Amino acid sequence: MWIFALIYLFLFIPYWALIAWYHRAWKAIPLFRPERAGAQPSTRISVLVPARNEEANIGACIDSLLEQSYPKAQYEIIVIDDHSTDRTWEMISDLQHKAGHLMITQIPEPEAGAAPVRAHKKFAIETGVRMATGDLIVTTDADCRFHPDWLSTIAAFYEATGARFIAAPVRIGYDPPMSPNDSSSTSSLQDKRRPSLLSIFQTLDFITLQGITGAAVYKNFHSMCNGANLAYTKEVFYEVGGFHGIDDIASGDDMLLMHKIYKRYPGKVFFLKNPQAIVSTGVEESWRGFLNQRIRWASKADRYDDRRIFWTLLLVYLVNISFLCLLIASFWEFDRLWSLLVLIVLKTLIEFPFVRSAALFFGQQQLMVWFPLMQPLHIFYTIVVGWLGKFGSYSWKDRRHK
Repeated sequence: MWIFALIYLFLFIPYWALIAWYHRAWKAIPLFRPERAGAQPSTRISVLVPARNEEANIGACIDSLLEQSYPKAQYEIIVIDDHSTDRTWEMISDLQHKAGHLMITQIPEPEAGAAPVRAHKKFAIETGVRMATGDLIVTTDADCRFHPDWLSTIAAFYEATGARFIAAPVRIGYDPPMSPNDSSSTSSLQDKRRPSLLSIFQTLDFITLQGITGAAVYKNFHSMCNGANLAYTKEVFYEVGGFHGIDDIASGDDMLLMHKIYKRYPGKVFFLKNPQAIVSTGVEESWRGFLNQRIRWASKADRYDDRRIFWTLLLVYLVNISFLCLLIASFWEFDRLWSLLVLIVLKTLIEFPFVRSAALFFGQQQLMVWFPLMQPLHIFYTIVVGWLGKFGSYSWKDRRHK
């Protein structure tokens, strides 16, 4: 019995320290406020939008990009169609007449005998970078929406910091963020949206990941970001060889590239904390789609050259595995079930303040009432996705990946 207690003590003390550290680091990130309000920006930006089978989203995405407050002469939008089998190409072709700074291209079919492309999104981004005339490359996804001052905020941050790489916040849900003190909005939003178990679960999970991202990047603890909202200089992309060396895996166009740049410029990688810099994306509509997405993200775990995140992921995975071990042991010793419940409550108490702090920034604090109820499901999900990310396969954009 004491051996089990020692193991859980060995796991939970570092886990508590890790989450507490993330919480303090997240709160310490200064809210960026552009100092040159009204000044004309000098940075030319190229926004890259890789798209495959996005006919349901691409129109709203482009409209949102065309409504940016950033001077039209100072940015271009490059949409790269990745062999879509739906009406995506037709739709972006129809939209091109809306603005001269909207450029579109199709990735050509591979030549006969050529090696198959495994990293399709990376290839699409490389295609966009070659076309880009901007000094700053901003990448996003075709299912995203943007605050009108999104590009203006990124440009101001870049000019203020001289960043080589900027990780910026991503939020699940297209509805506008609510005020932290607007309790009436909470009720109306809940009534209007009627959130499903899936949407609540993935939103809370995503809030946690975003909080960890901001904290880790701000403190240079480990590399973490999301490809829906990134910026890096065109010069540094070529300086580190782009995706060379990481182009044999479908995922990793964000974090693996980020770490290559971090190794070259450790003091020039930043997290931009500003509500106007938030990019909004939609929820996955099915559990299958959600799990495929998360398995895709987890599939790059053993490719991290950043040993710091490896040990962090290992600790988190072992903590969650410990719950499964207790559950199995409870079939022989029922008293173990009480230990399991106590540890789940302890895990919830450890994580709740940190996740709520991140949720406040994203205007989604109304979902925190569900946080304790999601713990058992989150533990199971972490174990399954972590395992399948290493040993399983997944389907993404109608393509099968190992």
